[in-house]
Amino acid sequence: MVNFKVIFASILLTLHSGTVIAETVYVSNEKDNTLSVIDGKSLTVTGTIKVGQRPRGITLSKDQKHLYVCASDDDQIQVLDTASHKVIDILPSGPDPELMILSPDGKLIYVANEDDNMVSIIDIARKKIVEEIPVGVEPEGMGISPDGRTLVNTSETTNMAHFIDTGTYKVVHNVLVGERPRFAEFTSSGKQVWVSSEIGGTVSVIDPGNYKILKTITFKIAGIKPEEIQPVGIRLSRDEKQAFTALGPASRVAVINAETFEVEKYLLVGSRVWQLAFNADESRLYSTNGVSNDVSVIDIKKLKVVKSIPVGRYPWGVAVKKS
Repeated sequence: MVNFKVIFASILLTLHSGTVIAETVYVSNEKDNTLSVIDGKSLTVTGTIKVGQRPRGITLSKDQKHLYVCASDDDQIQVLDTASHKVIDILPSGPDPELMILSPDGKLIYVANEDDNMVSIIDIARKKIVEEIPVGVEPEGMGISPDGRTLVNTSETTNMAHFIDTGTYKVVHNVLVGERPRFAEFTSSGKQVWVSSEIGGTVSVIDPGNYKILKTITFKIAGIKPEEIQPVGIRLSRDEKQAFTALGPASRVAVINAETFEVEKYLLVGSRVWQLAFNADESRLYSTNGVSNDVSVIDIKKLKVVKSIPVGRYPWGVAVKKS
């Protein structure tokens, strides 16, 4: 049967934006133990996939054939086939994996294990943990430099960004940042790493060459209490001109000039905005909104939220596959 609602939605999107984008968006729903599958053309949920317990961080393989899912309460990484939407494999992890990042060559997964204060390195082909690195208390954020030589982990309770040499798997430096750091993202040139601090209400821009904080970015929103402004997810444009930060209970995404470090705009999204993901050409940014149980779609050129998409309960992670 022809789904006229989906066709009509696609026509409306074409008229609104002038283009239809072929992509698939995956969203982990922490409370439902599912992934929502969103079609980029119609901007509707086209499927729901059952996965492990408390799925949080998700990331695509380099060839986009697989989606890796942190099944936090199962203490494992599940491997989803993006063609069949079936879980086809299980990778080991330490207890309570939360966020992860791939090595630039796609052969290793670096994962933060929140409950044992360790970063685990998983060899994907061998399905084996090849190294564990002691870090601070409650590790979460994971960032990797473009050349793959420097790994950054943030520890929520220690309030530090740990710089790890991937050649030796040793912590070479610790940088004290704001309270409860949650996320780390390198610029495309590798000259900066941005770290969000949820309770501190700041984003620290760090020079990984000398470990100095170049700038501490703060936020102020009319009508919003300072304690409700809690930075979490960060995304930096490839041209290093723009940065976007999810501000948690403030229900805003901050638009930051990445050259001047000035906040230029706040975009109203759903409640408790958590993680962010660009699509392939960076024409869109998707945000997961944990309390309102939806995903906001942001048009980057217009800096405008163009749609809210209902998903499962407590959407957490988001990843975008180019179709």
